[in-house]
Formats: sequence, C-alpha cells, structure tokens
Amino acid sequence: MNIRILLSGLLIAAAAALAVSCGGQAQPEPAQQAAAPAQQPAAEKMTIKLAENPWSGSQVNVAVAKILLEEQLGYPVEIVTIDENAQWPALAGGDLQASLEVWPSGHAENVKQYITDQKVVENLGLLGPVGEIGWFMPTYVLEGHPDLATWEGFKTPDNAKLFATAETGDKGQFLAGDPSWVQYDADIIKNLGLDLEVVTAGSEEAILAALDAANSRKAPILFYFWTPHSVHARFDLTQVQLPPYSDECYAKADSGGVDCAYPKDELFKIVAGDLSTKAPEVYEFLKKFNYSTKDQISMIAAVELDGKTPEEAARAWIDQNEAVWKTWLP
Repeated sequence: MNIRILLSGLLIAAAAALAVSCGGQAQPEPAQQAAAPAQQPAAEKMTIKLAENPWSGSQVNVAVAKILLEEQLGYPVEIVTIDENAQWPALAGGDLQASLEVWPSGHAENVKQYITDQKVVENLGLLGPVGEIGWFMPTYVLEGHPDLATWEGFKTPDNAKLFATAETGDKGQFLAGDPSWVQYDADIIKNLGLDLEVVTAGSEEAILAALDAANSRKAPILFYFWTPHSVHARFDLTQVQLPPYSDECYAKADSGGVDCAYPKDELFKIVAGDLSTKAPEVYEFLKKFNYSTKDQISMIAAVELDGKTPEEAARAWIDQNEAVWKTWLP
C-alpha cells in the first residue's frame, strides 16, 4: 500500500475519534463546512491630483509634494497642468485636490466665491515664499536714462519710444507673459497715460528668451516678471517703481481701474473642501508643507540655470533637507 494513503487514512480516523470524544459526533469534513467570508482587501488610497501652473515655482512645489506623498505616505499622485484661474472650479468640483502656490493679488474674486461664500475650497495656509510681480528692465538701460527707474520717466514719449519694436510702431513695447496669467499691465498703462503697448510673449520661457536676446545687444526691454526667480541671479535687473499699491486701487480691478503697483504676495495653498475627510493624512501633510524663499529659489535655479528637471531639483532638495520635510509628515 502507498505509505501516503495509509497515513492519510490514519489521520482521518484519528480526527473522527477526537471529534466523537469531544462532542459525541464527528464534525463535517472541511469541504462540507460553510465557506468563510473572503477577507476584503485593504481599500486603495485615492489618487491625489495636484495642480501645476505654468511657472517654475509651481512645478518644483508639486514635484516635492509628489515624491513625499508617494514614498512616505503611499498615495499615488497625478500632476495636472492647468492655468491658475481654471484650477478653482476644478478644485470645487473634486477634479483636483490641491494647488500649492496661489498668488493672492490676482485671485480676490476666486477667494470670495470659492472659499468665503461657497466654502468648497479651503485656504490651507502659507507656502512660505513671498512674491512680488512688477515691471523689470536690465539695469544697463538706466545708465543713459536714470529717470526710467520710475513710471514717471515713461511719460516722456521719447523715453517710451526707446522700447519700440516693429510691432508697436512709435509706442514702446511692454512684454507680457502667458495669457492665462493674471495681469493688469494694460490697465496700468492706460490709466497712467503712458505711450506703451502690451505685447504678449506667450510664456515665461519666451520672456526669458527675449531678455537674453536684448541683453546680448544691450538693447532696452521692459517686461512683466516677478520675484522669487532665478533670473535675478543671471541678469542685473531693476524693477520700475509704479505708484504704491493700495487696497483702494485694486478695488477698481473689475472696472479696469488699476493704476498702481502689484501687491507683495504671501503665497498660499488651497485644497478641495472635502480633502480633510477623504484623505486626512494628505490634508495634514499639505497643511504643514512650508519652506523658505531661499529653499524655493534653490530649486528654481536648478531647473532654469542648471538644466535639471523639476523632479531632479525636488529630489536633490529632499535629500538635503530631511529635517525640514519630516516635520510635515502626519
């Protein structure tokens, strides 16, 4: 007889005897027992969709968040490229979970609508860096025209004409950026009575290319830009002094009445209103997500000056700053 069959029979007999001694009758074979409910797999973590706006600061922010959310908290992350205005209804509708760099000067109406009134988007606190949008030119332009350091210098038609191009004729060119950016420059120019015409470059990269070309010829160029940005480490730039910012000035924004400087912006984060209940770990992480202007500039410079991808710049920062980001973890 096959030894395995013999042993199997002995084991079955022993089990039956044990069942009779314990309860008076044998228990059914395993195949006859009711099937135990199958164990449910652990719920999959939701995919976190982060808004990426078309500038380098936003790109490195989401790259840092993506790496840490995936590797430290186990959440899959999708980066969604979207302009800064379209992100608000997307957050309100649940198509996005967070945007990590909002410049408040251009979004008072969005804040009122989605955060204050409807309460479908939440202000999650400051990112850390402080930004300022303004009008910039290479400092070498001031060597022969020091009066162009303020807006009043542009009231002289000959001074404005220094910035003229074939596209603008007798008027000076003011170079704007991506059409999706919040910009009041056409209103400022009109309301201050300046002989300037806004020309849209189309992107941050296009502005930088135009600046590089002008700098190589030491030609005048006037353009929309901001701090913090690595461009200030590469070129010697001067910001034109516009009339000082005031709340009263920007209260006229909807009617085209802005005639003053952009405000300094304390950059902040926004999230979908239900994120704290759908993904509380992510909510707590993003609430604590905060670093310095210097931290952000180091990553921006790695992208724009050293040719790294936002992911490479973010990874380098993460490797060097564990003591900072560990405090963000829930």
